[in-house]
This record gives sequence, structure tokens and C-alpha cells, in this order.
Amino acid sequence: MAKFDSKSFNPQAFGAYVNRIPNAAKAELARSGAVGSNENARGALASQTGSLYARVPYFGRISGATSQNNDGATDIASTNTTTYEQGFVVASRMDAWTERSFSKNITAGVDFMDNVAAQISDYKQEVRQSMLLAMLAGVFGMQTTGTDAAAKAAKEFVEKHTYDISANTGEAALVGADTLNRAIQRACGDNKNIFKLVVMHSEVATNLENLRLLKYLTYTDKDGVQRDLALATWNGRTVLIDDGMPAEAVAATGSGASAVPGYTKYTTYVLGDGAIVLDDIGDSVPYEMNRDPKTNGGQDTLYVRDRYICGVDGISFEKPASLTASASNTDLSTGANWQIINDGEKAIPHKAIALARIISKG
Repeated sequence: MAKFDSKSFNPQAFGAYVNRIPNAAKAELARSGAVGSNENARGALASQTGSLYARVPYFGRISGATSQNNDGATDIASTNTTTYEQGFVVASRMDAWTERSFSKNITAGVDFMDNVAAQISDYKQEVRQSMLLAMLAGVFGMQTTGTDAAAKAAKEFVEKHTYDISANTGEAALVGADTLNRAIQRACGDNKNIFKLVVMHSEVATNLENLRLLKYLTYTDKDGVQRDLALATWNGRTVLIDDGMPAEAVAATGSGASAVPGYTKYTTYVLGDGAIVLDDIGDSVPYEMNRDPKTNGGQDTLYVRDRYICGVDGISFEKPASLTASASNTDLSTGANWQIINDGEKAIPHKAIALARIISKG
């Protein structure tokens, strides 16, 4: 059996231990319902035999808006639903950490397994979060020029699902009491209650805190100690605060009386039920340990590997020919790789896509 700093290392047991470590951010993401899975995609891609990309059916909806009047003398006209296709891609990630005396260096005498597993659990959440933000950047960067169905649908989606108040002056350029409600209504109209999760920069969160619009969640650890989390609620939606959110510096313009000072534009994302598919399907060898007794007088290396199915509900990942092994965050954030689901002639309604963004000065 492999040794971890000269201790026995069982990769299966370690993996189970990591999964049991409480991770409040991951738990809230799961509870929000905004980040989930697609069973058809999972069935196609969960095998560990090099599966990279899959197209699965996306079924159109029937509508009662054109229900026919039954006057007893008119034949019933029949319609049919449209079945579209949606693309999902696999992103594999790997990392390793080497320490000359790994457990002693990081635990200061505390049980090494508990400490290492806790750090790996947090690390995995950071990886997932960076992938989520990459996908959001990609779908809002879709190509909106052109006359084909995909470009027209992308243009409508980006316009309707973006609530930009950054051009306003004073407090009108900052998020306020009605900002979230207006943004989700603009995006999905009477279907706005499907939105469950908001991801924002701490600058935006601070403005909401000052207005007493954020309510922070707490977490009680195994020792009964309660602490505040970087998680809150805003108008009943879970809020995840992350300074990795897009923040664009806008340079000052003009001079004298017409001068406009520089400012920063912050992007806040709002996600609905099942909006993002980020499904951990595991690697064939997720954890591995190597003991090198010679180098630096002896050192241990821990290897970690993961595989995730990536997709967005209502939007298809269109795999470029250059992508042959695993989708990088650059692949996920490239707008040209995403399209509103369409059949070449028509696309699904933009209101069916539970994503929105708010752009503000804070």
C-alpha cells in the first residue's frame, strides 16, 4: 500500500473521506438547485473510456396559446413538438502537491487526514467555481451578429438577460432594492421565480449590506462553533460572494467640466433551477500517492484528478475541431463554442433559459 508521509494511504478511503468533509459553499450550491446534472448527458459521458462530447435530445414544449375553438363543425388541426439537440462536453482537471514532510507541515500535530481532506474539499469547490464562471462568460459572449437562427437567438438572449445600470449616475448605477427583481423579470417575465442563485463581487455585496438587503448564513462546525459564511440571501435567493467575478476598469474620459471619472463595472450573475450542468463524474484514478525517499531527504506527492460534465440548460456547447481531449476554462469561456438550442430555422424561447446578469458600478 502507498504511504502518505510514511503513513498508509488508501485512495478509495481517502476519496470517501474528502466527500464527507463539510463544504458549506458546495452544499448551498447544491441546495439552490441552480447547479445540477443532465441524466442523458451523464449516461453518455460517465464512462471512463475517453468520452469527451455528447449530443443529447432537448425536447420542445407544446403550447396552449393557440388552442382551437370547438364549434362542432371545424376539424381539429394537429401540431407536433420539435426535438432539438444539445451538446455537453467533459472537462478533466488534475493537480498535485509535494511536501517534504507533508502532514507535519500543514497540521501542526492535528490529525493529518482531516486537515488534508478539508483542504482538498475546498480546492475542489474553487475548481468548480472557476469552471462555472468560465461557462457563464462563454454563454454571454455568444456570437450575436449574423442572420441565422442561432445568431438571432443569441442576440435576443444577451439583450434581454442583461440588466446594465452602469451608465447611470450616482446611486442609480449601484444595485438597490429593486435591481434583482427588475433583472429577472426582464429576462424571464412571469417565469422569474425560477431564479435561485446569485453570484456577485464583494463590492456589490458591500453595497447591499449597507442597504441591509443581505442576510448572511451561518455554519456550525463539528465542535459547535457557529461562524458567518461568505454566503447570504437576497430577495430569497442564495448569494455566493466571489471576487473572481468579472470587474472591468473603465478609464476616465473628457476634461474640465465635461470630465467623467473612471469607474469599475461589476458583473453579477443570476441562475435559475438547473441552469448550469457541472456534474462530477469521477476519474478512473482520482487519488494517488507517491513516496520519493531520495529527493530532499524524502518527500510525498499527492495527485488528484477529476472529470466534470459541463453544459448550460437551453444552450448547446458546440465542440470545435481543436478540442480533442478535455475542455479547458478557455474553451468554456469562448462565446463561439456556445449556441442557443435551435434546429437551423428556429430556436427555443429565450425565456426558457434561466440565466441573467446585472452590470453595475457596485
